[in-house]
Amino acid sequence: MLLRTTAQLRNDLARVTLRDKLNEGDLLAEIETDKATMGFETPEEGYLAKIIQPAGAKNIGIGSLGLRGTGLFGSITAKDLEGAGPAMSAGTAHAGGMDIPVSNVRGVIAKRLLESKQTIPHYYLTIDVKMDAALKMREQFNRMMEKENVRISVNDIIIKAMAMACKKVPEGNSAWLGNVIRQYDNVDVSVAVSTESGLITPIVFGADWKGIAQISKDVKALAAKAREGKLQPQEFQGGTITVSNLGMFGIKQFSAIVNPPQSIILAIGTTESRLIPADNERGYNSAQYMSVTASCDHRTVDGAVGAQWLSAFRSLMENPMTMLL
Repeated sequence: MLLRTTAQLRNDLARVTLRDKLNEGDLLAEIETDKATMGFETPEEGYLAKIIQPAGAKNIGIGSLGLRGTGLFGSITAKDLEGAGPAMSAGTAHAGGMDIPVSNVRGVIAKRLLESKQTIPHYYLTIDVKMDAALKMREQFNRMMEKENVRISVNDIIIKAMAMACKKVPEGNSAWLGNVIRQYDNVDVSVAVSTESGLITPIVFGADWKGIAQISKDVKALAAKAREGKLQPQEFQGGTITVSNLGMFGIKQFSAIVNPPQSIILAIGTTESRLIPADNERGYNSAQYMSVTASCDHRTVDGAVGAQWLSAFRSLMENPMTMLL
C-alpha cells in the first residue's frame, strides 16, 4: 500500500557542496513529519552532482500547506518552488491579537481529527472505577522494586488492564478496514503523549503479554523519545487501541476522538476521594474513584459490546491481581 504524507526539511546537517564525496549512511538532513523527526541518510556511496535548491523553501518563503505539488503522487518539484507564492510570516500582529501560521504538524493533526469526526460514528460510554486496590498494589510494587529503580504509574496499570480487557472482549481490539473488520491477535496500545509540536501516540507493543514493569519501562522510553522528536516510524505507526490520560491536570472526565482505523480510545480522568454509604458508626466510608470514558466506533463495536469491554476493564482495575494470573 502506498502512503503519502507531508514533511518539512527541519535542518541541513551535512553542509555539502558540489562534487563532495558522500559515503553510505552519511546524515544529510532531518525531515520532520507530523509524528517525528527522522534523519535522511545517503543510500549509497557517490558524489554530489547537483543542488537543485540550495536553501530549500525556508529562504524563498514558501508555505508548505498552501503549495500543491505537480510531481508523482503530488510531490513538490523544483518548478513548483519557483512558481510558488510567499509564505505567511512567523506571526502577524493585529489590534486584537496575532495570527499564527499553521505548522505542517498542526495542519496534519487538524486534518486527521476532522476526518475522524466526520467519518466515524462515535458514541461514548463513561464508568467510575474504584481505584483503592490498584493504588495499593502500585504502592507495594514500587516499595518492593525501589532498589531496582523501577516505579510504575497508574497509567501503566491502565495500559495493562486495557490490553487484558481486549483479550476478554476482542471486538475492542479491532479495526474498520472498509470491506472487513480486522480483529488483532496482539494488543498494541497507543499512548497519547503531548509534545511541543503536537500530539503523538507511541505504541506499547504486545501489552497483553508484557508485565506491568516492562510496560512502565517502555512508556518512559517512548515518551522521552517522543518529546525529543526521535521516534522511529515503526514506534508510532499502527497500534490497535489508544489511551489518553488528562488526570494529572485535574480533569475529571472528557471524551477523546477515535484514532482511525482503531475502534476504541479510552479517556482517563483524575482519581478523587469520594464518600460512599456504609453500615458503620459514621454511616460512610471513603474510597478513591476514577472516571473513564470510552469513545467507540459504532461500525465495529456495538453499544452492548462497548459496555462489556468497559465492564471488563473496570473489573481488572478493581481486582488488579487478576491481571497477574
